[in-house]
Amino acid sequence: MFKLLTLLLASSMTVMAGAALSPALPQIQSFFAAEPRSVFWVKLMLTLPGLFTAIAAPFAGAIADRMGRKPLLVVSALIYGIGGTSGLYLSSITGLLLGRALLGLAVGGVMTASTALIADYYQGSERNRVMGIQAAFMSFGGVVFLVVSGAIADSGWRLPFLIYLAAFGVAAMALFCLDEAPRKGAGAILEADLLPADPVPLWALVGIYGLVFWSMATFYLIPVQLPFYLDQLAAGQGSSGATGIAIAAPNLVSAIVSMGYRALKERLSFGAISALGFLMMGVGYGIIALATSYGVVLAGLLVAGISLGLNIPNLNVWINAVAPVRVRGRAVGALTTCLFLGQFMSPILSQPVTEVVGMATTFGWCSVTVVLLAGGILLLNVISAHRPISSGRWP
Repeated sequence: MFKLLTLLLASSMTVMAGAALSPALPQIQSFFAAEPRSVFWVKLMLTLPGLFTAIAAPFAGAIADRMGRKPLLVVSALIYGIGGTSGLYLSSITGLLLGRALLGLAVGGVMTASTALIADYYQGSERNRVMGIQAAFMSFGGVVFLVVSGAIADSGWRLPFLIYLAAFGVAAMALFCLDEAPRKGAGAILEADLLPADPVPLWALVGIYGLVFWSMATFYLIPVQLPFYLDQLAAGQGSSGATGIAIAAPNLVSAIVSMGYRALKERLSFGAISALGFLMMGVGYGIIALATSYGVVLAGLLVAGISLGLNIPNLNVWINAVAPVRVRGRAVGALTTCLFLGQFMSPILSQPVTEVVGMATTFGWCSVTVVLLAGGILLLNVISAHRPISSGRWP
């Protein structure tokens, strides 16, 4: 029990890296208002950890395969606590960005080690169930972090950084509650319902990684742009508490949806589940784009939350299905790279568009792109449905 709880808490730290700060972004921006291009730098502060997670994850994967998952998780959690709490005592944008970079390096190790350990400990349908629980726990954690952060951010923008102290507790739990699971060699027999692990078709890996990247680049419009969008709708009278609740809403829906992933996977292919996830994101973003009030935005966020609840466990299980056991750490590391690179690129891709057409239109355009992507995935799903498994088919 404590083993699984430790892994679930560690997994939630990947969400905490960005979520804990999101409701405080307007206050942080006000504090640094005199700095040139402060709006951009403050938004980048939220997603900068994603860049360094993307850089660190491949190395973390190699370390996990060669030196063990547990040591990587313990050390990464300690570094996470140091980098995450930097906002409590640093007062420059440069210093805060450096602290966020250190946090990102640690997230790469935490995400890779915790996911690889789950894949090592559990097999078959049980792995699908635990991956669903992992995604749900991450989403529930996001709800808690966002609500707490929003509640305390009105009293001071530094207070949300206190949440990162939890990393030291996770490091202690990992040290005493986890062990290294024995890993089978390349000839291990995988589950019959999953793709063959060896050889791995390159285009299938590229496709999965591409879906991970775009899923996070688009979903991160919510924590990056939504606080400012809600402030705009409220004519500058919005509260951090209301913003925290709004951003937490899709995480709550995601948690509920993730709990049913195993049952859904028994009926649908990987590709079909991803298509459904992107379709829900498109519908949700379309509602947000047309919103004129907080309540309508909240409705759109609830629909968009279905996307995260489907895509996170599905893409995690999918990559473990195609990755040989002996290189699973590196495969998960590459998945982590794409996931957090998508987070990092979100403000870089969306901010120029937002400055030209506004936030509502940005959400609208994003809605169109993900709906088209969902259609493309379904088309590939139909085309490959009649191919033999040995060909490494897409779904």
